[in-house]
Amino acid sequence: MSTYKIEAGTAQHIGNRSQQNDRAALYTAAKSPGYVMAVLADGVQGGGIGSDQALLTSKHLFDEFRPGDAPSLPRLEALLRSIALEAHEMICMNPFAAAKAPQSSLVVLILTPAGQAIWACVGDSRLYRFNGSECALRSNDNAYIEHLVGHDRLPTEAARKHRYAKLLNNVLGNNMKAPFVTIGTHAGLRAGDAFLLCSDGLWSFFTDAELASAVARNAPRQASEKLINKAIERAQGKGDNCTMAIIKLVAPPKAA
Repeated sequence: MSTYKIEAGTAQHIGNRSQQNDRAALYTAAKSPGYVMAVLADGVQGGGIGSDQALLTSKHLFDEFRPGDAPSLPRLEALLRSIALEAHEMICMNPFAAAKAPQSSLVVLILTPAGQAIWACVGDSRLYRFNGSECALRSNDNAYIEHLVGHDRLPTEAARKHRYAKLLNNVLGNNMKAPFVTIGTHAGLRAGDAFLLCSDGLWSFFTDAELASAVARNAPRQASEKLINKAIERAQGKGDNCTMAIIKLVAPPKAA
């Protein structure tokens, strides 16, 4: 019997942009009962073409996934890498979008019925893992910077400025470079744990502690409303698209 139940939701606001290029969704797997996926993509170039493709690919491959006799983190890692690489290839091959050169960040999280979490990140959208009101983990660019320094032999300063170089920018849809996928895992999920996936239109306005507190003290819908309203206030008329997916693990109600 599960020691927690899942409360989850997605939310977004257009900010002060002319259109919404972020996408977020929650999925269950057609052939894998008990598995849950959260996906967030930020179309950083070419409108929402890249982020739409990221969600389509994520859902398609997740629906085709079969876990076998027991949840396997190596197989789930392979699934996440396949999602990122296939979405990247589909974006690059789209003949109708070639002129817009669409690109997108990607964050994908999968929870298994065995109390495991595994996630993949490409680009500057983030995943946070909270333990109660504490931020236990936050994804960042350090792994990609280390990759550029160690594998591509780039000077450290050049690696840190990768967002400003088209050749190095780590996104889906970059025709000049395949995406670098960062993988993370966590086992032993329990009530009180929570995850936040969000675009830079949200996280750039908050500290880790503020995000942890908002998620811990509120249901996903109320937390997202409060965070969006505060982000709009702090942006002072210069806000980007603001999008998030929140997954909270809460204690199941006691039987009567």
